[in-house]
Amino acid sequence: MLFDPGLKVTLHETELTFDYGSDVIGPAPVLRRLDEIRPSLLDESCEGPDPVYAIAMDVYMSEDREELKRRYLLFGVVAYAAGKLGDEPVRSQGHIHARAPHSGWSTPELFEIWEGRAIVYAQEFAADDPGRCIAIEAREGEQIVVPPGWAHCVINADENSRMVFGALCERQYGFEYDGVRAHGGLAWFPVLGDNEISWRPNRRYKESALQARSCRAYPELGLDMNIPVYRQYQNNPEALQWISDPERFSSLWPLFEP
Repeated sequence: MLFDPGLKVTLHETELTFDYGSDVIGPAPVLRRLDEIRPSLLDESCEGPDPVYAIAMDVYMSEDREELKRRYLLFGVVAYAAGKLGDEPVRSQGHIHARAPHSGWSTPELFEIWEGRAIVYAQEFAADDPGRCIAIEAREGEQIVVPPGWAHCVINADENSRMVFGALCERQYGFEYDGVRAHGGLAWFPVLGDNEISWRPNRRYKESALQARSCRAYPELGLDMNIPVYRQYQNNPEALQWISDPERFSSLWPLFEP
């Protein structure tokens, strides 16, 4: 991994597990199995890597533990397998963040790609009309913000290599799958062809347009794309408090796009 995220976390050479540096605390990852995500795939009977991805939630430097808890912030690290799921790239099933009890908000999430090439797909709603649909491609060191209430998934955009990302999110996190599963997935399916991704609409939703683009800067949120997310937190925890307290930008979210 060439990118330095500010945390000594490395992916095992052959397994979807993480090695933590002496000053980093993190759990054994939870493995997401193929059978768990089949209902949201284009081909539910497809073959593919199993486990599909590994999730380690609550990774931190020991000195930051209590402050992260106090601020209801949580740092996670996720690794995706190489390969594909039928005609689709390796990806998550898609969800909406449940409302956090302490704030009453479905909270935003800040992603940062550590290794490989990723696409974060997000749609405004998980209802019949998905609203705005946006697919953002990102490479190592790039950051993506998914706003409150949007359904989203993360995709490994390169079938020939694994992909790793970090995410700063709400500590009282929870996932809602009902809307996505009721429609057999999100509004657009990523489809692989010669390691290039095209998009196929999910006909269980109303017709929608898809905007596919590279990631952007977020000056309105005070993010600095030149500084890793974890170091931004350490430099100024208050500057990232909007993740667990999105009401701070309540006037911004209605028109916000990832």
